[in-house]
Amino acid sequence: MTLFATLFPLICWFAYNYGVPLLERQRPSLSVIMSMQRRRWVANAVKRDTPMDAILAGNLMGSVSFLASTSVLLVLAVFTAFGNLTALTDTLTTVGLKTSYTAQDVQIHLFATLAIFVLSFFAFTLALRQFNHFCILLGAIEHSEHVAPDEIDGIARLNTLAAKNFNNGIRAYYFAVPMVAWFANEWLAVAATVITVGFMIHREFFSTAHRVAASIAVLASRREKERG
Repeated sequence: MTLFATLFPLICWFAYNYGVPLLERQRPSLSVIMSMQRRRWVANAVKRDTPMDAILAGNLMGSVSFLASTSVLLVLAVFTAFGNLTALTDTLTTVGLKTSYTAQDVQIHLFATLAIFVLSFFAFTLALRQFNHFCILLGAIEHSEHVAPDEIDGIARLNTLAAKNFNNGIRAYYFAVPMVAWFANEWLAVAATVITVGFMIHREFFSTAHRVAASIAVLASRREKERG
């Protein structure tokens, strides 16, 4: 059970990343709706010659860079825990909720926790690189009414890809919460994982933000049809 509780958040994280695209075939997620808005962003950016788009892109990159740096600090913190394994095991025996872990149990769990933060670091840095490419392409695009729709779609897809990797990194942080709960009790870690999955599904498909974004997308679509 101890090993299962350690690996369960990791398994659910990977399953969620691969399962969400299947759910999106039945109901668009918040990420899908925002991808439509990213396409509108690029389409409108080519019609204006202002620094606003550069500022927006810079804010996105700043958030990603901050979380990537935080992932590095968390990785270092986990390595520090490896150096104090005996003290950590004794502490868990004292403060745990009727749970007694061996040094090997804690070591395996720290490796799993380290994997989450390392993967989140790679996700954030990849997103940062892709947002950087997006900024370059957005700056290179011709500001006129004669830009090819395929060019707009390509730039928007790069923005969406960067956002997808950013979301993967954020999800790693969410599933790190059950990993921390494991130190108190293994069953608490399993329960926290299930709650985390439910929270994320609600956020992506049934949240207030989803309803608002969907309403805005419908209004924008109607306005474009009226103009056409």
